[in-house]
Amino acid sequence: MALTLAQIKAEKPSDKPIKLSDEHGMYLLVNQSGKYWRFDYRFAGKRKTMSIGVFPVVGLAQARHALYEARAKLAAGEDPMGEKKSAAATAEKKNACDFESTAREWIKSKKETWVPEHESRVRRSLENWVFPWLGFKPVGEINAVDLLSVARRIEGAGRLETAHRVVSVCGQVFRYAIACGKARHNPSPDLRGALKPYKSKPRPAFTSRDRLADVLCAIEDYAGNYQTRLALRMLPMVFVRPKEIRLMQWGEIDLDDGIWSVPGNKMKGGLPHMVPLSRQAVQLLQEIKPLSGVSGEAGFVFPGVRDKRRPLSNMTLNAALRRLGFSTQDEITSHGFRTVASTFLHEMGFPPDVIETQLAHKIGGVRGVYMRSQYLDQRKAMMQSWADFLDTVKNSERKPA
Repeated sequence: MALTLAQIKAEKPSDKPIKLSDEHGMYLLVNQSGKYWRFDYRFAGKRKTMSIGVFPVVGLAQARHALYEARAKLAAGEDPMGEKKSAAATAEKKNACDFESTAREWIKSKKETWVPEHESRVRRSLENWVFPWLGFKPVGEINAVDLLSVARRIEGAGRLETAHRVVSVCGQVFRYAIACGKARHNPSPDLRGALKPYKSKPRPAFTSRDRLADVLCAIEDYAGNYQTRLALRMLPMVFVRPKEIRLMQWGEIDLDDGIWSVPGNKMKGGLPHMVPLSRQAVQLLQEIKPLSGVSGEAGFVFPGVRDKRRPLSNMTLNAALRRLGFSTQDEITSHGFRTVASTFLHEMGFPPDVIETQLAHKIGGVRGVYMRSQYLDQRKAMMQSWADFLDTVKNSERKPA
């Protein structure tokens, strides 16, 4: 039975891959990473699978047209994937100068400075949106028209912000190709003004004292997993990125000096970061240690619910906030505590440079080096004042009327 567009859009991924059959051997493979068009056929006595594209970039009509062309080649005694294999062999002979090989080479060169999550996001964006149309082309022959056609497909799927990000990533690939002698021109700046504008939506966060008190008190009363509650209690005090607190390990913490040294490979910018720990944070860590169920410097401070050898899931903290009754769409997210801290610390009169340094926002040049090395004492005082402020806000809410 032929698929319908409504059926395709309604299908949700599950723990196991799902195959939705269409016509003449084509089907839609649905898994956690996306929806992929596939065509199973036999050629020269062997069973083969042809990748047609990713939905919604390749729509139902486009997929059926590609299927029609593939079946026409089969009827003529040709392998539908023969040309693709031939192109791959030719590309290899040309010293891997096609866009896909160049992009993968660029990603590999960044592996030591990128965190795994960022590397995965960049790679997936290229695999889903760029490689199917530009991957096989020589990187030096791709022009602004080619790149704009990719961006238009993404915009057509309603992903305006993604279109801008993908063009930016492609620009970095072209700059790498120029440095390697594979290309002479970067077409991405030529698209300036051609892409549809989008409004960046800030992550939701509370900026009123009353709502901050609500969430702090709710966290104290959280009745779910105790490791999750402890992580939620720690997060507002240190206002790091959620990933950094999930991957926190005992070997990074000096409880005597009250310093958490986050290695560069866990930071968004790839640089090590020092987080001064308030008295309250040290006390909480001392409370956590005997409960964590792990030992040694490599042990995670907040281990996973099911496996103590792994960190908390990246979905856990936001799920807990939703369980407490807060919307992560328009009220607060685990990342939003950074906005909360920044807002109130500015109101409290702390120097912007000290706040930005503690947020680990990228600041270049000599000024950035100076800030990282010279502001530690001021940051220690600020973090203690911040923890005291959180206690005051929380306790004022809990006072009997």
